[in-house]
Amino acid sequence: MTDDTGWFSEEAATFGDRLAGAREAAGLNQETLAAKIGVKPSVIVGWENDLKEPRANRLQMLSGILGVSLSWLLTGQGEGPDAPDDAAPVSTDLLDLLAEMRLLRAQMVGSGEKLGQLEKRLRAALKEQA
Repeated sequence: MTDDTGWFSEEAATFGDRLAGAREAAGLNQETLAAKIGVKPSVIVGWENDLKEPRANRLQMLSGILGVSLSWLLTGQGEGPDAPDDAAPVSTDLLDLLAEMRLLRAQMVGSGEKLGQLEKRLRAALKEQA
């Protein structure tokens, strides 16, 4: 049950992809997993969509409940579920596309944070003028 270079590797999958794959392999839905670790289902959705990241204590709990190594959850290396039966090998072109999408997502997150900082500065400046 290792997948160091394939379907769930760091190049082919995100943390959220691996979490969703491990959850499904364990036969759990998002609501059940959320109840087991004491979070709302929306938190699981955020993690699986790579919009949020769990804290270290939650990562350890996820690892134990899902029966995968902590290393596998974070990097795709180590003990994790097998790739889905109908999974085709991931081509280099698709990996390049995925890498470009991740870069764009990171840039968007950075831009959103910068926009929030600018908005905060603008609000402060408007308060000072009032």
